[in-house]
Amino acid sequence: MNPENDDIRFYLVVGIAAMLLLFVSFLLIFIFAQRKRIQYQNSLQTLKESQQHQLIDAAVRSEESERHRIAEELHDEVGAILSSTKLHVYGIGTDDMDEYHQVLHKKCIALLDDAIIKVRGISHNLHSSILKEFGLNEAIKHFAAKMSSGTVMEITTELDYSYITADPKDDINVYRIIQELTNNILKHAHADKIRIKSQFDKKILTMTVLHNGDGLTQADFETKRYNKDGLGLKNIQNRAILLKGNLNFSKNANGSKINILIPRN
Repeated sequence: MNPENDDIRFYLVVGIAAMLLLFVSFLLIFIFAQRKRIQYQNSLQTLKESQQHQLIDAAVRSEESERHRIAEELHDEVGAILSSTKLHVYGIGTDDMDEYHQVLHKKCIALLDDAIIKVRGISHNLHSSILKEFGLNEAIKHFAAKMSSGTVMEITTELDYSYITADPKDDINVYRIIQELTNNILKHAHADKIRIKSQFDKKILTMTVLHNGDGLTQADFETKRYNKDGLGLKNIQNRAILLKGNLNFSKNANGSKINILIPRN
């Protein structure tokens, strides 16, 4: 054997091994750098989502607090003033009035009665005490009955009573979503029949709102909630984000449907 050829082979093998080692080193460094970059981006995304969640939570809590404040003022101050006014009107003697003014007097009392009832209704809508006391199902049932009472609107409920309110703070958001959706349907979809359903299965609460009006598709919802007039839809989305829930809008020739899927522990 030629010693020079052996040396050449040896150096060649050593050179190839060194190149492979260098290549593997560069590859490992690249993979490590990519992994660190991805971890950094994920950390930034997590931080961004956490900050967004905190901002939404603060906004929703502020809105809920303002609702309670207005509800209490309506009930305690405006309601008290209207009730006092009614007593004073009742105190006006009608014996000396002619028939025309007696009719006006009765009309005035009837309008005050109507105003007192409406103020009380608005106050109850804004306040979430019924939910805290009796749970989500009873709050939705009460809301539906009140909205359809004395109107041509028919709102029915089909609720799963195996679901028990464990965290009123979260269920208030579910209740507000149902309220906002119902108000939007009445205002924009021109429906006269609404059905509110719920199903609780495998720690998922599914709320379904069906109606016979001209509702939204999912694409419509995604577009409209960014419009300046889409504040109600934006509020619905914000509350769904806090609940880690999913909203789905659909419609066909038979009517429209909104599904809200909410994970519950």
